Amino acid sequence: MRTPGGAMPEVSSSKYLTMAGWDDVPHLSASAKAKQLAETPAFLRKARSQGIPSLGSGAIYPIEEDFIVCEPFAIPRHFRRAYGLDVGWNKTAAVWGAIDDDEDVLYLNTEHYLGEEKPVVHAGAIKARGAWIPGVIDPASNGRAQADGERLITQYRDNNLNLFAAENTVEAGIYAVWERLASGRLKVFSTMTNWLAEYRLYRRDEKGKIVKKFDHLMDATRYLTVSGLKRAIVRPVQSPGESTRGAADATAGY
Repeated sequence: MRTPGGAMPEVSSSKYLTMAGWDDVPHLSASAKAKQLAETPAFLRKARSQGIPSLGSGAIYPIEEDFIVCEPFAIPRHFRRAYGLDVGWNKTAAVWGAIDDDEDVLYLNTEHYLGEEKPVVHAGAIKARGAWIPGVIDPASNGRAQADGERLITQYRDNNLNLFAAENTVEAGIYAVWERLASGRLKVFSTMTNWLAEYRLYRRDEKGKIVKKFDHLMDATRYLTVSGLKRAIVRPVQSPGESTRGAADATAGY
C-alpha cells in the first residue's frame, strides 16, 4: 500500500500495518458516514470510523476511555454509596462507587491502592473516605482458602469497617461490569489513575484465560458491581465524628 504522498512505505519485515478510516473510502458519502456513525455504539465510533484500535484483541473491556471517563464532581447526598475491596500483601485495592438511582449510573469516584501494609493501615485509609460506607470483599481473600478469607474479613471488621463478603462469580461479574460500561451506566472519574492503568492492561491470554496480574482494582470493581450495589446506602444525615454537611459533599469524589 502506498502512503498518501504516493511513495511505497519502507518495510523492515514481512508484515505491514496501516490504518484506514471512512474518509479514506471514496464511495462513502457524507450522509452514509453520518448514518453509519449514528448506528455505531459510541465506544466503537473511533475504531470503526477512523481505524483506531480500541484496546487490543485481548482486552476484557474493549471500550474506549473517552466513553467512560468523566470529570470529578461533588457527589450528591441522595446517591447511594459502597466500595469493593480486594486484599493481598503485594497490593490491597479498594474502589468506591456512587449510584445515581434516577439514571441507573454508577460513578467510580475514588480509590485506595497500597501494598505491603497490615489491615489496620488499609482500614484507616478506607474509613477516611467515610466510615459509614458499606464495603464488599472477596470471601476467598485473593486466592486463599474460604476459611482464611473469613478470618481476614474479621480482621477488617475488628477495625470498625462495615464489610460484607462479596459474590465471586468471575465471568458473570465481568459481564455485569461490561454491560454497564458499554451502555454508559458506569463512569469513572478522571482522577482514578491507578484504575485506568489497570483497565488498559486487563486482558485474556491466547487461551482465553484472564491474566492475573495488575488487576486488583478490576476485581474490586467486579465485587462492587455484583454485590456492593445491593448494599449501597445514602449518607446519613450526620455521620459519626463529622459535622453536618450540605446537600452534596464538599470535596469532589468523596
